Amino acid sequence: MGAWGPLALAGGGWGGQCRGGTERDGWCGIGAECGVGKGGDGLSAVAVGNRGWCAADSLAQGRLRALALGGCGLLLGSALAAGDERLYAAVMPALRVLPPEAAHGLALRAAALGLLPSTRPDSPALEVQVFGQRFRNPLGLAAGFDKQCEAVDGLYKMGFGFVEVGTVTPKPQEGNPKPRVFRLAEDEAVINRYGFNSHGHIVVENRLRARQETQIRLTAAGMPLGVNLGKNKSSADAAADYVAGVRTLGPLADYLVVNVSSPNTPGLRDLQGKAELRDLLSKVLVERDLLPCKQKPALLVKIAPDLTAQDKQDIASVVCELGVDGLIVSNTTVSRPSGLRSRQRTEPGGLSGKPLRELSTQTIRDMYALTQGQVPIIGVGGVSSGQDALEKIRAGASLVQLYTALVFHGPPVVGTVKRELEELLREQGFKNVMEAVGADHRC
Repeated sequence: MGAWGPLALAGGGWGGQCRGGTERDGWCGIGAECGVGKGGDGLSAVAVGNRGWCAADSLAQGRLRALALGGCGLLLGSALAAGDERLYAAVMPALRVLPPEAAHGLALRAAALGLLPSTRPDSPALEVQVFGQRFRNPLGLAAGFDKQCEAVDGLYKMGFGFVEVGTVTPKPQEGNPKPRVFRLAEDEAVINRYGFNSHGHIVVENRLRARQETQIRLTAAGMPLGVNLGKNKSSADAAADYVAGVRTLGPLADYLVVNVSSPNTPGLRDLQGKAELRDLLSKVLVERDLLPCKQKPALLVKIAPDLTAQDKQDIASVVCELGVDGLIVSNTTVSRPSGLRSRQRTEPGGLSGKPLRELSTQTIRDMYALTQGQVPIIGVGGVSSGQDALEKIRAGASLVQLYTALVFHGPPVVGTVKRELEELLREQGFKNVMEAVGADHRC
């Protein structure tokens, strides 16, 4: 299918759009047509002949940049193949030479190609039963990394207990102008304002169907799949967009996420208001219950960390009233903690990573209390260690997710978090993860 290559819309961002080749054609696609323009990441792209190669401002600069990308790719492949945390730590500075979207695309491509080490089996102590599913471990990949469902199988290989793809919008859309993602290295944080760049329902549906039998086996083995749903920026009927997502992608997912909390789509967070949320979720739940599949996907709502006490109470009231299956807490924050050091800290967009950790954990604690522990929570925001994960679990999360930690620590962080979590559970007297869920509320 003629679409955006993995380094353009799916997180690569070489500066222009690459159309005419397949997603798997490589960097911009053999025979692809590469759009012209800087795109904000400093790599002006022009089409050269009909080969589809994105050259830079001059041929010499283009060759240097290609060499740099190839070198980083070789280093990344070596680190991934070895699966050694120290080697990956040595490689990370080289990868950070690349613009953030280009590095993202390279990592996604490596995952899609299966350039990842095998992980050891998970301890039974890490297993979680929630949403009518078995999760082999509580650590998942948050939405935003594999927006277009291009590397799911490789991502499971990294050791995640579950993977969430998206956000997916009904129609394809490019998202916000570049530059739109910024590393705050001094703060181990990222600011993004992607704006739901998406290939759309039809493309993602086709990719999910192509691997449906594989996912059935993975789910049975304790590795469920989530699909995060969003609305198009230009849509006048948000509920219709989410209902369409449930109808199209629901039969292919173990759980669905109604994302009403991204700060990068104008007006989206207004859907968290009590009346708006009740109306939206009522329609979405009706559509979910009509799905022609034996096991209906669980329905979750992803909320912001930037909520007032009344906002949280209203959301808790609605999800309990309607029987929503779960919450994801939380999305990125528009706040800027005073301790941020990076010069990029003033960029507009959602902040993720370490500075979000405490705010996210407190929001988990609040929502667990407001729902009396009756609505399972997936905790996300600033998880990069076993201690971070356990703090969220004790606050009320049944599962946790990470994303930004991959930017700074690479794939080995997945094994590190799980290993540390298992050790901490044992030290604190918990037989398993499920015993620890909400423990802070029982003190």
